[in-house]
Amino acid sequence: MAQVPVLDINGKQVKTIDLPADIFEAKVNKGLMHQAYVRQMANARLGTHSTQRRSEVSRTTAKMYKQKGTGRARHGSRSAPQFVGGGRAFGPKPRDYSLDMPKKMRQGAIRSALSALLADGQLVFVTDITPSSPKTKDMAKVLNVLAGEKSTLVLFTHDEKLVQRTVSNLDNAKPLLTNYLNVRDLLQYDKVIVSLKALDVIVKIWGLESKENA
Repeated sequence: MAQVPVLDINGKQVKTIDLPADIFEAKVNKGLMHQAYVRQMANARLGTHSTQRRSEVSRTTAKMYKQKGTGRARHGSRSAPQFVGGGRAFGPKPRDYSLDMPKKMRQGAIRSALSALLADGQLVFVTDITPSSPKTKDMAKVLNVLAGEKSTLVLFTHDEKLVQRTVSNLDNAKPLLTNYLNVRDLLQYDKVIVSLKALDVIVKIWGLESKENA
């Protein structure tokens, strides 16, 4: 198990804790993380784009001009794609872009991301991230102490709703409910602040030992 320092909101170390090796010392699998990232981005696509094709355009069905004698090419419907106001040839239609990925692989991608962040010193563990007052400027001071000017992902739990309210208004930080931990957000920010409550949720959801003992 890896030992890491735990800070308070003033940036002072108050103790050290042991992190479970199955989560924070897992083998970093870049291919697995990439697959999870691609899946997440694909599943975020709405796929609602749509165009009118030839059969859907509302235009007259009358022939443009007579078939013979004009010296021009033969044409029928005005809804043909080559005419202004005609349908679009092979235009996009609503579709589902979502990709599937086995649950164990998704969990493995999260463990890989957490292990990589810990190895690079991007995880900051704190006793409690909840500010003393519900003011954004107070939370900004706390994050400046813990992460400096770097972009920050702040993990919070259902018991730390004040964290979400105070972090949401900051330009360089994002609050994320720990239950919704994902590869995209983990790898997008320079620092990830994890409270001890959030750590308990991580161990409960993504820990191998807790699942074996359940």
